[in-house]
Amino acid sequence: MSRLGKKPISIPDKVKIEISGSQVNVTGPLGQLSRQLPYGLKAEVKDKIVQLDRKDDSIQQKSLHGTWRKVIMNMMEGVSQGFTKELRIEGVGFRAQTAGDKITMQLGYSHQVEYIIPKGIKITIDPKQTILTIQGYNKEVVGQTAADIRSKKPPEPYKGTGIRYANEHVHRKAGKAAAGAAGGKK
Repeated sequence: MSRLGKKPISIPDKVKIEISGSQVNVTGPLGQLSRQLPYGLKAEVKDKIVQLDRKDDSIQQKSLHGTWRKVIMNMMEGVSQGFTKELRIEGVGFRAQTAGDKITMQLGYSHQVEYIIPKGIKITIDPKQTILTIQGYNKEVVGQTAADIRSKKPPEPYKGTGIRYANEHVHRKAGKAAAGAAGGKK
């Protein structure tokens, strides 16, 4: 058996989980999530614990077993605590502001860049308008939203300007002038 897949998942307080066939519904204080288990996997709830089982020991079933245990754990964590991603905007004059259900960003282009915020996502911007905090109860949607916003102006390696994750390190390169000043040896 999968070492992770066979471990039971304890259900947190204030979280309700319903399993009907291969449909898993998780409800908590922050929202409701629903997923369809793949063929061959079966989930059972007993005494505030969810146990995930597979039908056989094929390679495909083994690979899905641990993955779907983590998916169900993320669903429970999301509806009880939520997930957060933080983005930083680097660059002179680069900033972002929210207006209703969209974000307007100045990123050094000749035009403003707009992004429509998906449902279930809350984005807050600090007073300096350079730090975006993305919050939501669906881990996949939070991560995809952060990736979509970052893709509008990824960090470049020479000046370091652009949008980056809060914990991301951008390896800086020496520019043409710095490389020539080193006394180009042949």
